[in-house]
Amino acid sequence: MSPSAASPPQDGLFARLGKVFRTTAFKLSLAYLVLFAVLASLGLGYVAWNARRVLDDQIVSTIDAEINGLSEQYTAGGLRRLIAVVERRAKEPGASLYLVTTPAGEHIVGNVSRVSADILARPGQYEGFYGRGTESDQSEHRAIMRVFTLAGGFRLLVGRDTEERDRLRAAIGNTFGSSLALVVLLGVLGGWFVASRVLKRVDDMTETTRTIMAGDLDGRLRVAGTGDELDRLAQNLNLMLERIGELMRGMKEVSDNIAHDLKTPLTRLRNRADEALRTAESPDALRTAIEGVIEDSDGLIRVFNALLTIARLEAGNAPESVRRFDAGAVAREVAELYEPLAEDRGLSLTVRTEPDLILDGNRELVGQAIANLIDNAIKYGARSAEAAPQEITVSATRADDRIRLTVADHGPGIPEAERGRVLDRFVRLDAARSRPGFGLGLSLVNAVARLHGGSLDLADNAPGLAVTLSLPAGTA
Repeated sequence: MSPSAASPPQDGLFARLGKVFRTTAFKLSLAYLVLFAVLASLGLGYVAWNARRVLDDQIVSTIDAEINGLSEQYTAGGLRRLIAVVERRAKEPGASLYLVTTPAGEHIVGNVSRVSADILARPGQYEGFYGRGTESDQSEHRAIMRVFTLAGGFRLLVGRDTEERDRLRAAIGNTFGSSLALVVLLGVLGGWFVASRVLKRVDDMTETTRTIMAGDLDGRLRVAGTGDELDRLAQNLNLMLERIGELMRGMKEVSDNIAHDLKTPLTRLRNRADEALRTAESPDALRTAIEGVIEDSDGLIRVFNALLTIARLEAGNAPESVRRFDAGAVAREVAELYEPLAEDRGLSLTVRTEPDLILDGNRELVGQAIANLIDNAIKYGARSAEAAPQEITVSATRADDRIRLTVADHGPGIPEAERGRVLDRFVRLDAARSRPGFGLGLSLVNAVARLHGGSLDLADNAPGLAVTLSLPAGTA
């Protein structure tokens, strides 16, 4: 295989490793690794320093005890006895060092053959080199030594070889080095493993988002079920995508409804204007035709305004800020406005409200929703049977933590199978197509209910229809 053929896999491997190393998870793992390594170094360094200090203290204590004992031997038995004791101890195996010299520094007895003259010249404690072998053995060893001047000027040197201490120190250093190397290796591998898993999930999310951006709004991010931050992020993004999908479907429905349901009135409007231009024989006839065109145009403008209002409400954009108001008072005010219209239609309008029905919301929108319900009840509230009363009832009551605003009539009602469908835009049942309207009233009321965190319920009034706008009551 040629080198050029082998390069792409290597480039791919390096690219994958580069992606892992650039991830936040790997950088955090590396930062924690460095922090842990520094703390471990400080901890092991303190252990090594403290161990050496303890060993040095033990050596010094042992040397002091031996010097005191040998001084007592010298005091009790003189130089001869001291030489005998030192000679015996010097022959014993171990790390202890002994040396007795004349005042001039000449060796008398001991297992130390060479030591610096400066050490012997000044009494005190030193750490330095000494020789312990024969003339042919010139190797030097390190020891902690103390020189003591006896009566008569004789010098007594007692010490202890530090080879064991140095070996322990070297063992601690080796252990520290190997442990640190193992920690670094495991930390890098652990960081790579964690980062690669995180990167895989992020790559999955990225691939899903690319699919969604390509137009597949049904795509959703995968939730692993671990409950970690990536799962929470995926869940929230899925909820956001669900909401975006609902808004997009709503926009599509609006576009379709506008294309189908408004095409007829726009065509009628154009034909009416065209007919006026062709057939009007006098200024009065032309004026009458133009007034009719203006009236139809105003109706279409109201439809578009209603559509815009519904779109804003469903997007969560209220035209005014939230404030506190009495829902019962709003229901009474709106009912008073519609009372003359109801009387003209031969209907009685009855209002029943409880006191202190406090809501936190948009007063104008709630009032508009009640007005739409009363207007629908007046349009379709004619009695469906001779025995049915000619009455429309508007009630405002409290049920636990909800305020219920109900408009009930005794008209033909809506079949139960159709009650969910009539909340959509431009939906009009066959029985209502002979009356003016575009089928946006209940859609607007439903949008107001959703904006306030409430619901809209349609029920049988036996006979007729009872529509209830249920909203959360205001907090005290």
